[in-house]
Amino acid sequence: MSQNSLNLIAISIFLMTFSILLGPLIHLSPTIPALVTFTLLAIATVDTLSWQNQGTTLLLDWIANFSPKHRERIIHHEAGHFLVAHLLEFNIINYTLNNWEAMQQNQSGQGGVTVDDHQLTSQLQQGNLNNHILDRYCTIWMAGIVAEKLVFNDAIGGLDDQQKLAAILQGLGFSELAYTQKKRFHALQAQNLIQENWSAYQALVNAMGQRLSVSECIEVIDQCRLPKYGVTTK
Repeated sequence: MSQNSLNLIAISIFLMTFSILLGPLIHLSPTIPALVTFTLLAIATVDTLSWQNQGTTLLLDWIANFSPKHRERIIHHEAGHFLVAHLLEFNIINYTLNNWEAMQQNQSGQGGVTVDDHQLTSQLQQGNLNNHILDRYCTIWMAGIVAEKLVFNDAIGGLDDQQKLAAILQGLGFSELAYTQKKRFHALQAQNLIQENWSAYQALVNAMGQRLSVSECIEVIDQCRLPKYGVTTK
């Protein structure tokens, strides 16, 4: 059973326990929490067996999105990916900020920035991956976690990013120690890029929060990075 299904079961147990304690005070029939708990457990079971946990993921994401801080974390995380991908001259196709949007675009996770990965896929299939291409992708994958840490001092998201990075590097024969070192190196690379373009990053967060298009977000970044020329008169 997936972690999301286990989380849903934990929520069900919590609600059942809470309703038992609070029910007599608010005259709540014990039938109601029992039905709710049974329904949630049934959803978790059917979802695991038939829907590859997509229903559970959507439900938990819907609940989490009631938290403004959760939404802010996702925007800041994805803005990190977006900014670094653009700075490294990748073609950005689209971005999503919640699981429903991601699922509609056949993506996994709670959101994501989709870049043109034709080069990476092609070279992996040929078994001849260029180190420069690999390094750029590794920096992009670490950028979301780095952005979260810069803003919130910790990172909650980014498990999918690290799994992608680990899968690629392990497939290429990197040892666990080499993977750890490479992860730290590219996290530092991403951090430098974001900090050096901090005003562009903040403007991008605002633009993505307003759900501007990819082209509009890119324009926001480029405008912030334009050199400011002044005219001095005597």
